[in-house]
Amino acid sequence: MTKIKLCGLKRECDIEWANELQPDFVGFVFAKESRRYVAPKEAVILKSLLLPSVQAVGVFVNADIEVIAAIAEMGIIDVVQLHGSEDAVYLEKLRKRIQLPIIQAFRIKTAEDVQRAEKSIADMVLLDAGAGCGEVFDWNLLSEMNRPYFLAGGLTSQNVADAIDSLHPYGVDASSSLETGGGKDEEKMTAFVKAVRGKDDKNDR
Repeated sequence: MTKIKLCGLKRECDIEWANELQPDFVGFVFAKESRRYVAPKEAVILKSLLLPSVQAVGVFVNADIEVIAAIAEMGIIDVVQLHGSEDAVYLEKLRKRIQLPIIQAFRIKTAEDVQRAEKSIADMVLLDAGAGCGEVFDWNLLSEMNRPYFLAGGLTSQNVADAIDSLHPYGVDASSSLETGGGKDEEKMTAFVKAVRGKDDKNDR
């Protein structure tokens, strides 16, 4: 079954909708430069409302390791996602401070970007066109990708089934395509989850 991650949740109603849909992961963005930024004190409330079966991913961009450790120790997140220019040395230091799984995101523009993702020491990698830009990158670049990955970047309820068919990713991640007027849209979230699960149901037959 393809894992589902709904990223950029920041309101209590977003959590209510996620609880109804029961994705595998939801994402809280802790990068202050993002319009989806959630302060840790707000994330505490959101996490308390989230079903225990849904894992919360904390998204960070070139954050101080102690900031990540502090949020991890608050019990707000179950997984850390790095979405900046963090290198192997950074990951090794982070691993010494936290016990949570780490996802490293890569912006895929060239075959060399795919190779970098292949070699990442993170527990999992996420392949994206940019930081929440809502654009699709050239999926043909992934023909040589041999490790499991989350696919992100411009995924919608209209194209996610094709993505699963073509690429068989470990998981799919959506954020901007789930929004209307800058906020999450229940209908779009529902359509996305149904498109993924409908594809999985067909593949299981």
